[in-house]
Amino acid sequence: MDHSGHGMNMDLPPFTLGRGLEFSADPFFLIGCVAALVLYGYGVLRLRARGDDWPVNRIVFFVLGVLSIALVMCTGLNDYGMVMFSVHMVQHMVISMVSPILLLLGAPVTLALRALPVAGRTRTGPRELLLKLLHSRYMKIITHPAFTIPLFIASLYGLYFTPLFDFLMESKAGHIAMMVHFLAVGVVFFWPIMGVDPGPHRPGYVMRMLELFAGMPFHAFFGIALMMATQPMVKAYENPPASLGIDALGDQSAAGGIAWAFSEIPSVLVLIALVFQWYRSEQRTAKRSDRAADRDGDQELKAYNAYLASLQARGQ
Repeated sequence: MDHSGHGMNMDLPPFTLGRGLEFSADPFFLIGCVAALVLYGYGVLRLRARGDDWPVNRIVFFVLGVLSIALVMCTGLNDYGMVMFSVHMVQHMVISMVSPILLLLGAPVTLALRALPVAGRTRTGPRELLLKLLHSRYMKIITHPAFTIPLFIASLYGLYFTPLFDFLMESKAGHIAMMVHFLAVGVVFFWPIMGVDPGPHRPGYVMRMLELFAGMPFHAFFGIALMMATQPMVKAYENPPASLGIDALGDQSAAGGIAWAFSEIPSVLVLIALVFQWYRSEQRTAKRSDRAADRDGDQELKAYNAYLASLQARGQ
């Protein structure tokens, strides 16, 4: 029997990790992942061909980010995710909370800005268009916490607890659109918080941490709501195939536990990245101050000492 027009056999055998990790590519995501790796690799090669360096750790992060997308969209996890709420929730959490973090640490926008050629004075090339987009009002809106946090929350409650989720699951295009949406929401949420790339909204480190923790609890509440429900809350998963040998309510409870657990894991990862970025920023500031002091003979310190001496002289 076909499932919701996807042409996929619903009579899947009981889920095991081995079956879930078998290669079963979604063409859209397979092509997208390969294209992302090729373009990123081309950009790195262009930089190195002209003698510029690009950090290896950024390459590793970006490749891991792309592979994490392929892991949940180009394996049996994508097939089982159509009929098992728990497996779908793994897909959702990875592609919205793990993949964006890894991709952003790879700094693909910075790489593009450095690799793309500069157009002539009267011409507008890809690099100029990218810069225009980065500084546009549209980008300022979609990266502002007043937009990103509600969008992050609505992607959970507004999707799963309304008929919208069932509508999207009825077609392959709808399912792809939903997964692309999850990835995009994760990118715009985490970009201002811990992204390496330049962006229109980049608050101080304390505000970034507040933005992070403002959104994460809603994931935990969502997971708890699924775990405590006494009946299936999503129609698409209320009648799992008998061949799976699972109970819909038990599977929903497992999905809730996965959502709850994932609300903690990315928080820790992002917090570590933020603290490291903060430390690096303070180091760069200190080095700039030291270089300035070397150039002017530490005039600022001498002026301060003179000020203290004048105060002491007045008190005598």
